Amino acid sequence: METYSLSRRAVAEALGTGLLVATVVGSGVMAETLTKDTALALLGNTLPTGAILVVLITILSPISGAHFNPAVTLVFALKREMSARDGVCYVGAQIVGGVLGTIVAHAMFALPLLEASTKVRTGGGQWLAEGVATFGLVATIVAGIRFQRTAVPWLVGLYITAAYWFTASTSFANPAVAISRAFTNTFSGIRPTDLPGFIIAELCGALVGMALIGWLLRADETKPQLAQEAIL
Repeated sequence: METYSLSRRAVAEALGTGLLVATVVGSGVMAETLTKDTALALLGNTLPTGAILVVLITILSPISGAHFNPAVTLVFALKREMSARDGVCYVGAQIVGGVLGTIVAHAMFALPLLEASTKVRTGGGQWLAEGVATFGLVATIVAGIRFQRTAVPWLVGLYITAAYWFTASTSFANPAVAISRAFTNTFSGIRPTDLPGFIIAELCGALVGMALIGWLLRADETKPQLAQEAIL
């Protein structure tokens, strides 16, 4: 099995998160430009996001594990599957990469490179939705790695595609992506003052997901089966 230096892994995390955010923001701008139908615009935002996740996880997972998400990195650090130092580097790379992704998306559409969002996303329903979205994402990743590792890119892409539509928040499920989306005043934006509620909900959802799925995956001790006499 090949191993990669922390610097290469951090760059992979920044690159992956950046391309993810560029897809989220860029597809949102394109969708908003082409239609005034909110549902159709959301669909135009959803499908590219799910698709790019399949691609990014497939090509970058062998290098860094393809977290692209501080909540996911936190789970792996708490599970002792990565060091605290590596975790901090991953989170920093994810945030920087995500903001760069917003800048790139804006540049492609000739928008101001950084612009504070004015889109209101707050309230108990939104926070619960983010907790549920991140819970489901962590469950998908942890259980997917356990039972069908090669399917994880598709599992995550399909989960996020679905979660865009069944959650009230459209499933950010990612503190780095949430921070990056605070710098775009477009379809996918989030008002900076609404970030703390989203990030707290995402981290809580990740921790609950780690605890519950960890418990579910803990197999019972194998017990010898008792021989049964045939009943004639």
